Amino acid sequence: MSQIGAPHGGTCPKSPRSRTLRTVATLTSAVLAVTALAGCSADDDADAAPVAVQDNAPTPRDLVADGGTLRWAVDAAPTTLNAFQADADATTSRIAGAVLPALYTLDQRGRPQRNPDYLESAQVVETEPKQVVLYKLNQQAVWSDGREIGAPDFVAQWRALSGRDTAYWTARNSGYERIEKIERGKNDLEVRVTFSKPYADWQSLFTPLYPKQVMGSPDSFNDGARTTLKATAGPFLLKSADAKSGDVTLIRNPRWWGQAAKLDTVVLKPVPRADRADALAAGTLDLAEIDRSTAERISLALKDARAGRNGAQAALAHGPGSSITPSKALKSWALAHGSDEEKAEEVRAARKKNQEAIARYASAQDTLARYVVRKSLEPAYTQLSLNGESGPLSDERVRRAVARAIDRQELAESVLKPLGLPAKPPGSHLALAGQAAYKDSSDALGGQDTQEARALLADAGWVPGGAEQPAGTKAGSEAEKKEGTEKGASEKKEAEKPAKSTATAPADAKKKSDEASGDAPSDEGLYIVGDDKPGDRRAVPAQAAPGTGTRVLTPAPAAALQGAALQARAEALDTRPEALEAGTGSAARAGAPQAVKPDRGAAGAYAPRGTAAPAAVPGAQQALGKDGKALSLRFVLPSGPGSESLRTVGDRIVRMLDAVGIRTEVTKVPDESFFKDHIASGDYDLALYSWPASAFPATDARPIFAKPEPASDGSLMVEQNYSRVGTDRIDQLFDQAAGTLDEEEALELVRQADARIWAAAGSIPLYQRPQLVAARADLVNAGAWGFAAPRYQDIGFEKDASPKKADKKADKRTGEKTGEKAD
Repeated sequence: MSQIGAPHGGTCPKSPRSRTLRTVATLTSAVLAVTALAGCSADDDADAAPVAVQDNAPTPRDLVADGGTLRWAVDAAPTTLNAFQADADATTSRIAGAVLPALYTLDQRGRPQRNPDYLESAQVVETEPKQVVLYKLNQQAVWSDGREIGAPDFVAQWRALSGRDTAYWTARNSGYERIEKIERGKNDLEVRVTFSKPYADWQSLFTPLYPKQVMGSPDSFNDGARTTLKATAGPFLLKSADAKSGDVTLIRNPRWWGQAAKLDTVVLKPVPRADRADALAAGTLDLAEIDRSTAERISLALKDARAGRNGAQAALAHGPGSSITPSKALKSWALAHGSDEEKAEEVRAARKKNQEAIARYASAQDTLARYVVRKSLEPAYTQLSLNGESGPLSDERVRRAVARAIDRQELAESVLKPLGLPAKPPGSHLALAGQAAYKDSSDALGGQDTQEARALLADAGWVPGGAEQPAGTKAGSEAEKKEGTEKGASEKKEAEKPAKSTATAPADAKKKSDEASGDAPSDEGLYIVGDDKPGDRRAVPAQAAPGTGTRVLTPAPAAALQGAALQARAEALDTRPEALEAGTGSAARAGAPQAVKPDRGAAGAYAPRGTAAPAAVPGAQQALGKDGKALSLRFVLPSGPGSESLRTVGDRIVRMLDAVGIRTEVTKVPDESFFKDHIASGDYDLALYSWPASAFPATDARPIFAKPEPASDGSLMVEQNYSRVGTDRIDQLFDQAAGTLDEEEALELVRQADARIWAAAGSIPLYQRPQLVAARADLVNAGAWGFAAPRYQDIGFEKDASPKKADKKADKRTGEKTGEKAD
């Protein structure tokens, strides 16, 4: 990816790779994006979401002027220049992209591509007995101090990031811990990397690559690279970082062996997003990511310019002067020149203040008309996270009910359709449309179905009026189960005695088999966080061990049916050879004669398929309860000025949940505490935040969906799984995907993992985030890059771009993107 960070206040451990971005949660701000899009997916599915194209004014280098300074807005001054430290941020990533080697970069479809500026070739040359990758470096590649980039740099980075030396304060070591040794090849420009076990995502390693002067010792790694870099090797050099203003200045690298950078200087200027409209209006920025309101203001300025209105006329049409009518103006003039001196002075002061506001607005609109808004879909999606650690959401039936209550299509349309964007929700947690791993697996959970959601809640014991019932009162299928148990307890007891002796051996064998696969049910059918497979059902509640004070309840039969149906959906996507041999998965079933039936999803637990929906009954909208307790979920949202769109989506979700009887307590918290104090700490039931996509999901997504493990102090070790929902089988699928060198097998395993993530209902992807960038109209090869990494050496200003020509270019581009017609 092209950036890292939580731009609106969310913070969490960062990924060291600027192009993977999978380990940073970001807040979703208001968005406005319109772009030309084309549909495509790994399987060319007809229902695949569209793929956004870049919008960066691509221009041949011979039409780009040499020289100039680019003023580029960033969220904050970098906290460190070491991208592998936990507090690395988006600015760290941007600097690294311009001044350090990237062996692989992403293309427009999010696929890793070899960077010929640094690599002549890189390939797996041996698989047995161990995987060996041979890197052949560009023989012209040198550090800024004149030393060749070579094997010593690879060795130093491996040792620093392998995790074996705890003196290095690293954020994570994914992939590096699998390396067994690194050797020099025929010369220093050949590097042989031997892995202790196969690693599919080897292309993710050594980007960015730091010099051995940085990685060679814990002191230089931990502290030496926080404010300066001893050597660099990119199209730009790090010239200075101003501690007072926060500005970071990059200059053209005279030792750069590739195509020379077009710009002389790049200045990264810290400007909070809330202040960027004013900075653009003042003409102090050339390139900046912006929010919806700023994009709309730029579009309005361009519309005025096309209509022949200058800033002063625009101010009277829709600015501070637009409310002044002729009668109001006449009255104001009369009061300002009247005999009441005190009143006249007050009116004159107000008139002066208003005239100054009109002048400022007019000047700002004239300046904003020199910019364009470049737009694409960002390589990230916004999700609803369901905290399954405790409370009602620890019951997977309740999580599924929440998911089935939400109309993802409606939410996506509410955000994207008014903006002219395709509004198909993402079908995967692990990839976005266009990426090789993308496949819509949302059917593993099912779409919006209000009645199914109510049935799941009733099955879990949450029913209308349940909040008034005394504790211990059973509801729904639990009450039916109790009645049936009491009625036939003696018959069942007698029937179970002979069955136990004859069925013990097969049952034990099956249990061992399930445990070996990682899909074993938890405690024979209990619904526990992370269990995605219902176990053998018990007829009566199991009693706790004497003295524990704990009662354990088994799930209702209808929930077992629902769980089995969801599991079957996930397994139906399994086309691996093992599944074929075992007779499971779609591939195996395809070879067996079956009756042809349309796939309408799992039948509802509340009635046979085809049963007409019942008429509305009193209390259908009543809040649900269980054992005298109301069903209410705490919905945490950020309160900052850049999160208006997020809160609007949150309001829609509240209404959808209310329709099935789930009440929510909306808590709005400051942006700076939203992630650290609530999401990461688990202090929420529901929350909205975003995950960036990754080119290496087997590596980068695993910590996000890994099954939480209990720590010695009784807490949960969640890595980055902030929903606290996971299974052993999901972990195994990730490990298998990362450990196979068969690309197609790895992709299929990732898709299988995603299907099970859907079934677990710990997080629900809602929509892909749009990306908005304001750019000077004559700035080319820069803007909304989408998946792709910026090619810094090609960014520049168009040759012979006079102000009039730039204004016309802005008018033309904006008209094409927004569909507006000139007045």
